Amino acid sequence: MKFNPADQIQDLQYFGEFGGVNPSISDSSTYTFLSAKTMFDTFEGNAEGCYLYSRHSSPSNLYLGEALAAMEGTEAANVAASGMGAITPVLLQLCQSGDHIVSSRTIYGGTYAFLKNFAPRLNISTSFVDITNLEKVEAAVTSETKVLYCEAVSNPLLEVADIEALSRIAKKHNLQLVVDNTFSPLAISPGKLGADVVIHSLTKFINGSSDTVGGVTCGSQEFINSLRSVNDGASMLLGPTMDSLRAASILKNLRTLHIRIKQHSKNALYLAEKFEADGLKTVYPGLKSHPSHELYKAMMNEEYGFGGMLTIDAGSIDKANALMEMMQENNLGYLAVSLGFYKTLFSAPGSSTSSEIPEEEQKEMGLSDGLIRFSIGLDNDIHRTYEMMKSCMLKLDVL
Repeated sequence: MKFNPADQIQDLQYFGEFGGVNPSISDSSTYTFLSAKTMFDTFEGNAEGCYLYSRHSSPSNLYLGEALAAMEGTEAANVAASGMGAITPVLLQLCQSGDHIVSSRTIYGGTYAFLKNFAPRLNISTSFVDITNLEKVEAAVTSETKVLYCEAVSNPLLEVADIEALSRIAKKHNLQLVVDNTFSPLAISPGKLGADVVIHSLTKFINGSSDTVGGVTCGSQEFINSLRSVNDGASMLLGPTMDSLRAASILKNLRTLHIRIKQHSKNALYLAEKFEADGLKTVYPGLKSHPSHELYKAMMNEEYGFGGMLTIDAGSIDKANALMEMMQENNLGYLAVSLGFYKTLFSAPGSSTSSEIPEEEQKEMGLSDGLIRFSIGLDNDIHRTYEMMKSCMLKLDVL
């Protein structure tokens, strides 16, 4: 039977301690033991099912981790207090002083800043490459390279990574392929395509209500155990712990992710096709004009579509800003960073979420100052939304 990530989530069942249909929230930072030996065994990692201290684990966090591991088809998962709280420990667990990372050039600005500006303090270097050019990817690998890093669908240019091909390069050179799947949950399953580690910012589509910050790392049980090790685990020692109340909230929202992703994708495809037909420079993986359209189709779990993210080029930063302000005034969404909300969110990434990337590098990768990144919402009547957006564009001479 074909792997369906939503079915994997649905098949998990947790009962609250009093029979509730939602698991009870663990409202404790520390846990009691009936014997000193059990406490010792738990510190050593040899007491299955025992809880020690909530920075190490808690029932609420483990429930959410199990559900996310099931979604990605991995053995285990570790939740964190933010997306960056998942990304940075993974890279620090896999690399040490003198090591090298090959990364996609178009990635989330925070990840770029960590690799470009912070990791060198620890003598960890990074080469940024066009992830769609496999020859350039492999040419960047050195004897010190330990990690190949990319986003399944990149932020903000929506480049699509050939995960199976990248996995072959990683295996050839004994590297760990780490894939951030924040833009494409359910639609793409990187673990099934050869990724060793899959990361999400739970803040975005997975939670879906813009009220919680969180992250997750999905991978082998051995790797997740290494992150949690009390002796040398980066997640354990750096302490990016998710609060139990937040974990319980995200787990509830995760149950409706399959419904939301389908609507996000449906609405985004409709708008992308309309915008492109109107003559706007539009980038969306669901468009045949997207250079990686066929690649995405080959990788995708078809029923979840091409995702909720698209970009248009308004021509200049002034027009982009004016358009976003007008759309917000007309209740078409919010001028805000982040993504995955029920309302459409739009921002100019060159001056916001990708502002950590130097201007000359933005131009080199094709990130224009007029680019607007849309996270398309769950609008019931997407044709009405389109007509209202088009009206704004005509008033501002964007069309």
